[in-house]
Amino acid sequence: MFLSAFFTPGRIVFMIFFIIAFVSLMIWSYRKDSDNHNRYYKNAGKKVFLYGGLILIVFVIVRLLAGH
Repeated sequence: MFLSAFFTPGRIVFMIFFIIAFVSLMIWSYRKDSDNHNRYYKNAGKKVFLYGGLILIVFVIVRLLAGH
C-alpha cells in the first residue's frame, strides 16, 4: 500500500487528535467572539461577495481584451 509508507499508526492517532482539537478550539473561539462578529462585521458576507464578484468580472474583461 502506498499510503501505509506515509501514515504509521502513530501519525494516524496524531492526525485524529489534531483534527478533533483544532475543530473544537475553532468552535469554542467562534462562540466566544460571536457578539463581536455581529457588532463589527455586519453584512460582511455581502460585501465580500460583491467585491469578489467585481474583481472576477474585471479579471474576465481584462483576459478577454488581452486576447488570452
